[in-house]
Amino acid sequence: MESDYRTLPLAGNGLWFLQPRHKLLDWFVGANHRSGFSTFEITVPSLPPAIVISDPKNVEHVLKNEQVFVKGTFFRSRSWDLFGNGIINADGDLWRVQRKAGLRFFSNANLEVFLDEALPQILDDTERLLDGTVKGQEIVDMQAVFLELTTRLMGKMAYDMDMPASLPFSKAFDYASGAIGDRFQNPFWKIKELLFGTRLRRAFFEVKRFGSDIVSLNVARRQKFSVTMNEAAKGVNPLKNNLINSLLEHIPDHQVVADAAMNYLSAGRDTTAQSLTWTLYLLLRYPQQQAPLIDELARTFPSVPRSSSLQDITYEHAQPSVLPYTHSIFTETLRLCPPVPMELKECVAPTTFPDGTWLPKGSVVIWVPWAMGRSHRIWGEDSQHFKPERWLNAAGSIGLQKSAFEFPVFNGGPRICLGKKLAELLAVVVLARLIWRYEFTEVMDKSLGGCGIGGERKSQNSLTLPMEDGLPVTVKMREHLAG
Repeated sequence: MESDYRTLPLAGNGLWFLQPRHKLLDWFVGANHRSGFSTFEITVPSLPPAIVISDPKNVEHVLKNEQVFVKGTFFRSRSWDLFGNGIINADGDLWRVQRKAGLRFFSNANLEVFLDEALPQILDDTERLLDGTVKGQEIVDMQAVFLELTTRLMGKMAYDMDMPASLPFSKAFDYASGAIGDRFQNPFWKIKELLFGTRLRRAFFEVKRFGSDIVSLNVARRQKFSVTMNEAAKGVNPLKNNLINSLLEHIPDHQVVADAAMNYLSAGRDTTAQSLTWTLYLLLRYPQQQAPLIDELARTFPSVPRSSSLQDITYEHAQPSVLPYTHSIFTETLRLCPPVPMELKECVAPTTFPDGTWLPKGSVVIWVPWAMGRSHRIWGEDSQHFKPERWLNAAGSIGLQKSAFEFPVFNGGPRICLGKKLAELLAVVVLARLIWRYEFTEVMDKSLGGCGIGGERKSQNSLTLPMEDGLPVTVKMREHLAG
């Protein structure tokens, strides 16, 4: 095992961890390109001993051995104020009972209802909003548009609630998530929050209050209508078998249910909205990739008039076998812009990795999907380029297959992401409808929120990958619709 470069006596790698998160991620990419699959050690004052792994065999060792590698006290001590006992923080039986509730919710039957009944109504509203910006020649932040869409969808799907992103909890959660992310980078976070933490404490309170309100509302509904999960499952509408009912059925402690509800809400709305934002951004930076997408849609929907919206796209259309190029665009975005760019676990027993690295109890292991997605050894010398076609074979079907340990965007092993299929199919439907209907142009003027000619959008400090200052664009109807 080697120590990574650019370390200083006493400070170790700590100075890099004090940099904005996007600079830290670039540092990990550089380390990956130099070290390949080699495991290296990093030292940050006040943090436990830590190693960084990039070899897929080592990642597999971590993800498949949940008795040895856990969230642990290091992670929970930093994330507890926001996630509490929710699934993001949980280990053992507490994790298993929340996952069981989630499995019931993310069934194929429910996914079909979400995409064919709940999503079209919300997308219709999104199109009306964008149509208005076309008429008024307004600048619109697409990250905010996507967040509104995913928040409303998760609210309807998971909690049977009208939940716009403008609710106070949304801004509170975004602010708190950024602060939690800072706790993992800044060894002096306790001092910082002691001196300047008033706004953060208010944000935590607002998030907890909102989670409790969700639970209280749905407990009252269950009492009023005497609806059990078994009765709901017999109903005509599978959405009645929603996530909050499943959580209440499996977990007696309502505070744990509230924590779980907010964890699932975060995972469902934030990561998907952010991934859609980065997908649109990459399509704007690589405009040549839009033509094959539109051609695929035209071939798949030949009966749809060129002057019409793709309102008839369904769950069946969204499958990789039907729209492989559209899928490849989203998958390629996840490779370059993973919604959780850095992961870590704590080792609760001594262990030896497949490459021979020995790790003592209490150490932290880090793997960085952001850097692994740019690994020359996994993806080739063109790993830093946006090439959706890398996922397709000569026949134009999905051909490239990577294991969850080479491509750990959706985690792997027992903790593989429950929402993987939903995120992929949802993204395909949203991209198909919006790219078919609109031409987007990125605003570059810094005075209008752009990043300047030659500049690039960056991620902001967070546990996930929000785009700093959003994605300002102008919108116009595609020519085949404008006429």
